[in-house]
Amino acid sequence: GVADEITVTLHNKKVYKAKVIGRDPSSDIAVLKVDGTGLPYLLYGNSDNVKLGQWVLAVGYPLSLETTVTAGIISAKGRSIGINGRQSQTPIESFIQTDAAVNQGNSGGALITTEGQLIGINSAILAPSGTYAGYSFAIPVNLVKKIVNDLIKFGDVKRPYLGISADPAKIDAGDGA
Repeated sequence: GVADEITVTLHNKKVYKAKVIGRDPSSDIAVLKVDGTGLPYLLYGNSDNVKLGQWVLAVGYPLSLETTVTAGIISAKGRSIGINGRQSQTPIESFIQTDAAVNQGNSGGALITTEGQLIGINSAILAPSGTYAGYSFAIPVNLVKKIVNDLIKFGDVKRPYLGISADPAKIDAGDGA
């Protein structure tokens, strides 16, 4: 659900009331609006151009800490881990996988290049113990841009859906679907 009241606190401790413009459970993205001027921002990078082995930085507020920055490398692209299926019947997952340390509270934080360009939004970890165990996952910024623009313009996300499926038990590996 959506909270009755949402606040956004900046690094300088300034607090703003926020309004939900839209949310997309299929990708675990929401757009919030705050009224203010001179707010900080990041420049979009191009997540399609990230390379395996590329250094990245994960920024967030994990485990009730102040701002943290951790470094890691891109270890996979297009990764699906089945997490968005818990909140949507049509989950969208194509995560950037990195080994930058990400913990609870990092979700929604930036994954940036060493040049400071936003390439992803930290979203999930694979952690049997509930804390970082070596793998973290970010939503690619190119996907984020499309979802954010649709939420602002239409209030929901416009995506094509063919609506067919195949029964894996009736398909031989070489047949395709």
